[in-house]
Amino acid sequence: MDNKRGGQRFPILGELHGEVTVFQPIAIREISLGGAQIETAVPLQLNSLHQFRLMLGDRSLVVKGRVAHCRVSDVDDQGTTYRSGVEFIELSEPVAAAIAGFVEAIKTARQLT
Repeated sequence: MDNKRGGQRFPILGELHGEVTVFQPIAIREISLGGAQIETAVPLQLNSLHQFRLMLGDRSLVVKGRVAHCRVSDVDDQGTTYRSGVEFIELSEPVAAAIAGFVEAIKTARQLT
């Protein structure tokens, strides 16, 4: 049998723990220059860091965020919904400018109505 691995694997004696990143849909309920309030179907651990893909109009941005709080928002026949506050961290200037432009567009549109 051909060995297609790049390197030899070694069995772990005892336990070795890790984590996996899983893409979960989120609903953005509020957004500001510094963060967002989101809803998810799974709870997010306090102070955990995540990458979030935000669809702001026709732009897709990936931002890094820290979970500031998480609570149960709703429980129904479909399951539990969690609402979390996310603080944006380490935003690049172009991403920060895109968020600022989106927030300003929302603000302007609401002033016109």
